Amino acid sequence: MNRSDVAVVAYQLHPGRVSLWQVGGYGVPENYVDAVRRAGGRASLVLPGDDRAPAELLDAFDALLLVGGGDIDPTRYGAESDPNLYGVETDRDDLEIALLRAADARGFPTLCVCRGMQVMNVAFGGTLIQHLPDDDRFMPHGVPSGEEHVQHEVKLAAGSRIADAAGVDVLSCASHHHQGVDTERVGQGLVATGWSEDGLGEAIEREGGWMVGAQWHPAETAAKDPGQQGMFDALVRRAAEHAAD
Repeated sequence: MNRSDVAVVAYQLHPGRVSLWQVGGYGVPENYVDAVRRAGGRASLVLPGDDRAPAELLDAFDALLLVGGGDIDPTRYGAESDPNLYGVETDRDDLEIALLRAADARGFPTLCVCRGMQVMNVAFGGTLIQHLPDDDRFMPHGVPSGEEHVQHEVKLAAGSRIADAAGVDVLSCASHHHQGVDTERVGQGLVATGWSEDGLGEAIEREGGWMVGAQWHPAETAAKDPGQQGMFDALVRRAAEHAAD
């Protein structure tokens, strides 16, 4: 049986990030790879700085997965830098935005997690809330390093792609992010389909095709939570269907 190949855009690991390495590198947390494999797919890393055209790069794969990481350069959505901005990788921004637009043009199955959901919103003209702790509307959502993990519920819109994938309308989610999608200014052709109890948009998706964004980290609990694993299952299943068309 052919296995669907999922492109996963990697983090850049700066020198000192990996113990005993004298140089930097690239990688992704293994729980993303594990979730794709449990779904029956193969995960392959795509590196920032790849000089192939986005459409050419996607030709080698059946689906796209954007994962967590540092903040997006705020100039991309018309904002000035917040003092709490961290981990900007302009080449990763370039690659992921270009891949999302190419994926959308061909109806390519795409799952965007945490930073990935924020890139998805920005790629189609949306904006971000740069530092949630500065806004008293929002409860704690953890910190990007993951050291302050927050577990909270996300209510999904009935009939949405993400609810269909999860198989439930409410999920208990692992959250650690300091930015969020401004759901009053979502990107063109996007719709909010999930919210935490404070009203923060926690899921978005394209009005057409299968492009889904989740602000939390489903891979962290997917091994024990079928609802979280369902997002990766749906991605791989859609990939197989797309490849067969």
